[in-house]
Amino acid sequence: MAVDVRVPSSNRFCCAFLLPSDKPNNQTIFGQFGESFGLQMMRKKKRSSVDKTESSAVLEVPKAKKGRTGGPSKSAVRVANDESVFVQFLREAGVTLKQDRTSNEIALDQIVFQKRLQQSLKKNSRYPGIIQEFITGLESHIEDPQSFRNCLLPCVPRHNDEDSNSVSYQESLMRLLLGIEILQTPVINILFEKLPEFMFEGVGEDGLNIPRIIMNQLKWLDRVMDSTDLANKLMQLVSVASLEVQRDVITSLPEILEDSQHGDIARELNLLLSENTQLTVPILDALSSLNLSTALLAEVRGAVMTTLCAVQLEDLPVVVKFILHSISSTDATEVVTDLRKKLELELCLPPHMSSQSCSRTKGSTSTSSLPAVSSSQDSVSLVLDAIKSAVRFQKIISEAWLKAIENVEDVEDHKVIDLLVLFILHSINANQSRRGAERVLKVKVRGALIQEALLQKTFKSHGQVMRGYFPSILALAQSLVRSSDGCVVPFAGHLYKQAFTTFDSYCQQEVVASLVTHVCSGLAAEVDVALELLCELVAQRPKEMALYAVFIKGILDYMDNLTPQQIRCLFQLLGGVAFGAEQQGGHIQDDMHIVIRKQLSSAVLKYKRIGIIGAVMVVGSMGARRNNPENTQGGTLPKETQRQVISLLELVRSCSEASPEAAALYYDELAKLVQTGKLDPLIQAWIGKSVLEDFQEDFVVDLGPEISGSFPLPATVMYNLDEDESQGGIAVNLLPLLAQDLILRADKNQVQDGGKRCVSPLCLAPFFRLLRLCEEVQYNGDLEEIDALLGCPLILTDMDVVEKMESLSKMEREFVCSLLFHTINWFREVVNAFCQQKDPEMKMKVVTRLQNITYLQSLLERSLAVTPGFMPPLATFDSDSTDITAPASATAPAKKAKRDSGGKKRKAPASKNSSADSSQLEEGTEAEETQQEPSEKEAEKEKEKGGVNLSAYRPFFRELDMEVLGVLHCGMLSRTLLDTELNSRVREEVQLGPAELVFLLEDLWRKLDFSLAPAKKAPFLKGKADRTVGFSHLQRKSMREVADHCLQLLPTLCTHLENCHNHFQALLSENQGVVDALGVDLKEQQLMSSAYQLLLQVLLCLFSWSGFGQPEHRALLKSMLGVLASRLKEEEAELSMEQLVRHSFEYLLNFRASIPSLSTALCLTQLLTVLAPCAGPNHTALREQIASLARRFLCQEWVSAKGGRERGNKYNDTLQSLLSIYLARADDVLKAVEEIAGEGIPELINAAKDESSRTWPTLHRQTFLVFYKTMMAELEKAVRKIPPGKQHDSTEVQSEKLLTWNLAVRDFHILINLVKVFDSRPVLTVCLKYGRLFLESFLRLGMPLLDFSFKKHKEDVQSLLKTFQLSTRQLHHMCGHSKIRQDTGLTNHVPALKKSLEQFVYRVKAMLTLNHCQEAFWLGNLKNRDLKGEEILSQTATQESEEEEDGEEGENQQEQSGDEESDSGSRKNGHNKDQDDEEMTDESD
Repeated sequence: MAVDVRVPSSNRFCCAFLLPSDKPNNQTIFGQFGESFGLQMMRKKKRSSVDKTESSAVLEVPKAKKGRTGGPSKSAVRVANDESVFVQFLREAGVTLKQDRTSNEIALDQIVFQKRLQQSLKKNSRYPGIIQEFITGLESHIEDPQSFRNCLLPCVPRHNDEDSNSVSYQESLMRLLLGIEILQTPVINILFEKLPEFMFEGVGEDGLNIPRIIMNQLKWLDRVMDSTDLANKLMQLVSVASLEVQRDVITSLPEILEDSQHGDIARELNLLLSENTQLTVPILDALSSLNLSTALLAEVRGAVMTTLCAVQLEDLPVVVKFILHSISSTDATEVVTDLRKKLELELCLPPHMSSQSCSRTKGSTSTSSLPAVSSSQDSVSLVLDAIKSAVRFQKIISEAWLKAIENVEDVEDHKVIDLLVLFILHSINANQSRRGAERVLKVKVRGALIQEALLQKTFKSHGQVMRGYFPSILALAQSLVRSSDGCVVPFAGHLYKQAFTTFDSYCQQEVVASLVTHVCSGLAAEVDVALELLCELVAQRPKEMALYAVFIKGILDYMDNLTPQQIRCLFQLLGGVAFGAEQQGGHIQDDMHIVIRKQLSSAVLKYKRIGIIGAVMVVGSMGARRNNPENTQGGTLPKETQRQVISLLELVRSCSEASPEAAALYYDELAKLVQTGKLDPLIQAWIGKSVLEDFQEDFVVDLGPEISGSFPLPATVMYNLDEDESQGGIAVNLLPLLAQDLILRADKNQVQDGGKRCVSPLCLAPFFRLLRLCEEVQYNGDLEEIDALLGCPLILTDMDVVEKMESLSKMEREFVCSLLFHTINWFREVVNAFCQQKDPEMKMKVVTRLQNITYLQSLLERSLAVTPGFMPPLATFDSDSTDITAPASATAPAKKAKRDSGGKKRKAPASKNSSADSSQLEEGTEAEETQQEPSEKEAEKEKEKGGVNLSAYRPFFRELDMEVLGVLHCGMLSRTLLDTELNSRVREEVQLGPAELVFLLEDLWRKLDFSLAPAKKAPFLKGKADRTVGFSHLQRKSMREVADHCLQLLPTLCTHLENCHNHFQALLSENQGVVDALGVDLKEQQLMSSAYQLLLQVLLCLFSWSGFGQPEHRALLKSMLGVLASRLKEEEAELSMEQLVRHSFEYLLNFRASIPSLSTALCLTQLLTVLAPCAGPNHTALREQIASLARRFLCQEWVSAKGGRERGNKYNDTLQSLLSIYLARADDVLKAVEEIAGEGIPELINAAKDESSRTWPTLHRQTFLVFYKTMMAELEKAVRKIPPGKQHDSTEVQSEKLLTWNLAVRDFHILINLVKVFDSRPVLTVCLKYGRLFLESFLRLGMPLLDFSFKKHKEDVQSLLKTFQLSTRQLHHMCGHSKIRQDTGLTNHVPALKKSLEQFVYRVKAMLTLNHCQEAFWLGNLKNRDLKGEEILSQTATQESEEEEDGEEGENQQEQSGDEESDSGSRKNGHNKDQDDEEMTDESD
């Protein structure tokens, strides 16, 4: 009969005078239950229980002492008066039994008492029968419950005892009797018989828990006479006892039993654990304190692990702690991985728990007697504390957790526990754990395996627990923000936001302070991320952020280091705090006004620029449309706020109108604000009205019969698209304004004349942009009110003046250039304005304006060529004008090239060995001249043409909006058809020509390169160039918005790509495959070729976007691939990602036949290289197709449009990239290198000087260096990937690795020997550099293989070393040659190379010694020789005195095999040294 009584776990405490166990334990014994013992215990007469109370479960020490010392006086105490044998013996031994509630008295020390009693019993004449009488007396005495209690409680010293040796504390009588060997067993039996009487009483009125006190008597006995019997009794008691007694018994087992019983008990407890989960905690407490074998511990741990999912939440900390503390180094990773899978903390908390306050309850981590947890949050906290304790003190556990998290490969498999453990590991002071946690988190975030959703779930479910790890969360966020990897930076933002929204005000303050620190760091990436986060927090949590406005205001002191875009962001968030709808941060309004007025009043343009940007952003915050209008008339703002906004706008205008640059910036900034559409309607109307009036007054004039005024050049009306309305029309007054501006700039005093407002052509384009956006907002995109500006003419000068530019004065030439810049910028803004209009006539005018732009740009190129040193007018005003400098003069590179080609050759001392180096000099000068020749010729051609490249002038042109690219939807016709249509004025939609297509595609490519491509690091010691200049509008769009816009353009881009393909296919078919045939329009062909390349560059830049690796953008990538795949064939069914990639691949491969240039071929190859990984891990077939395509392009002869062979530095760089792609993706790199080096280069050597290799037409003398360097680099990469040899490798594996190394060494030998033919300095440099790297790889990876393979594959090893020896000898000759030439560029490589050569020699000796063939090795001197093998005579005299011996091997291995003993012997004697058949190094250098 088993009775289950549930008692609170808080009752599990040992008696206060005994030490409790601090360890959770493991193991279980189920003894054979004697039926008689169990029934006997249950038949005992059950006493009427006293009133039971469960409120107090602990016996406190003070109470015990009080009971002993504060009882009645000695005279009042009744002494036990029965004179039984038991009482007599005790009294003689020194113990006096008391009755009632008085403790028994002891007159002696307990050790003396035990000794006396034992001697008395043994010396008694009735021994051993007297033992039974003594026990019978004991039984009689304890039949009285109070007497039994007295026997269980500590004895007290007798007060009138004068013995100084007595101590204040003595054991209980029962425990004293248990310490006597002859009495121990019967006393134990008595205790077990008495225990059932008190089993169901619990805690009595006196606060005593009798069953627990009985178990305490058995703990820590000096000796247990029959431990097996005791163990059996204990387990029998567990089987029939109440739940509370069961817990007490199990918890006491480690303190009661001897070590020999631990294994059996552990097995019994293990069985009990699976049967009764209510005993989980005490069983694990016991198991943790038992001394178990490794195998048994693993078995128990496995059983515990199986029950983990069913464990109660309050028991979970004990279970986790037991599992982690039972781990060994061999199974740590496996156990932790299993534990991680079964810990479902997501299910631990009800939803309402996450909203509780974030004050972390700190409880004891002791698990010997775990207190009842008050909430599930406390249980989770204790689980994490158990993990923290384990990883802090056991390195193997922290490493196991990192591996377990690192091995998770699917985003769905990551759990809350992963993030929590990473925070725990980071919070530990150990540097290794901290670094490991950071590394794993970065890897997981970079691979999109740990995402924002998991972070949100963690904070939402366990915010209270995570509060304790806030310092680690903050440190991790700071580290991720500072990371150079842009993929992990957004996750840092999520950490900051979650910490701010979840934790208390102290943490919020720390988050804001950390973000402000990032902003003030001066590092552009940190500043951008931190400002963006602060803006988000202000938008989402304005009330909380208002509390920390004073922190953010401190950034105003660091504005000198901020870019204009960052200043905008700063004033946006300050404005949101100070002037938001709630205005909780209103206390900083005055500070902001003071700063803005101070900056606006500055005479320094840099600070005035800050003031303008800040003022406009404040206007945006103050003048934003409100939802709850009060005291308004048609607007949403109070009248006072309206007045303040208008007053601030007038202040900015008055402070900026005296400076054209400041005024232009004001118009641009106000245009950005208007474009948001968030301004109050009344404010918007006021801006629109004033802008329209001012623009008409400043820049528009009525057309008349004559243009009055005196100008540097004659004025005329040009580019009128509304010729029908020429009478009474309007025109843009550009030339007169530019002439007036020149006069004002000439007389600088007038510029400051009373702050008078000046009208400058600099303001034309910005002012028109502001006007256009005001009209769009007011009329919902309809520009009918200002559509006359699209077709209206400009007052310019006749552009025929460009033909006679050289005859003009410098001032006139600069005037023409300025006029062209202003005109182009006007047309660019006009195109920006009207590109989205649907009216066909307007569309025609927009395309016509694009044609005007391309034509004017061609005129500008010619004008700039004859106007050196000209500084164009600014077009972007939100950056420092000193950062935007004019490009160097077009004539300067030509002059520099001319000087370089004038014969300034590299210094080479002809005095030393000049005859031997004559062929080298000839080859060297030829190779070097080929590198300079193209740039010289290009410069000369440019000069003859009279034009410059306008790409360097991009900062001086107005930015085109992304919407302009919608014009690409127009088709493309040839130039002749387009001209015919325009001349006939057919009112049809105008279609783009090649020039306009190239213009738009180039702009699109630049936008994608800026927005989607990773930022490129600036070269060291180069001038600081602001990469954002010219992309001010684009910066306001996110990467996803740009990518979405490109998705809309993708079908049109494919159409243009197909048109280019068809154009070149038709051209080749008409001219029988000859590209440069007579009658071909070279200019059109060049434009079409540029368009072809730009289209592929746009696709390459688009599909290279790193954002496609993030799950939220995978659908977008799939849509884009779907567009490409659909061009091949329409598919109704939805395709998988792999199928889409394959179809897109097939579609793009169709263009390979019409590629017009090598650079275009490289773009196509790189595009396919980017797409291939999207197909998944198994894209071997695609890899082979890429290699095949690259080989095809390398085996194709590329001819320029003018008929000559393509050449130049850019061509060489392109060729190197293409060759690298081919070799990296070839099936066998070694065979590919051997094919080029063994077939292509011999063909080149045998060909005429200007001819190329027949198999590889791209390989000729001008490109040999490109091929040579690329092959050496790829060969060195390939051997680094060969797995090192291992002793346990099978014979087949060793043979395969040896074969691979034989191929590699053979390729290396072929390449090294080419130096004998191509001995130019660049070739030698490549050879010395990569020769050393190859040699180091061979020593590290190849020599261990030879160590283990020498005996089994002796001939193969000898052959390999003989071949390699020839190469190392040639490297030695190169070192000598470098010394003779005294070329520091070469000699810099020599010391490291010679060190590796020496290591190789001695490493071979070690290999022979290892294989017991050391007699095959000998030492000798090797003469220094030059590249031709001739001895260097300068060292003949000193060679004997140096006596430097260097190791050699080569054919010596043949000696040990007995093949050529006589030859080896002769070499030992120094003969045949002139043949130099052995390897050596010379230390004389």
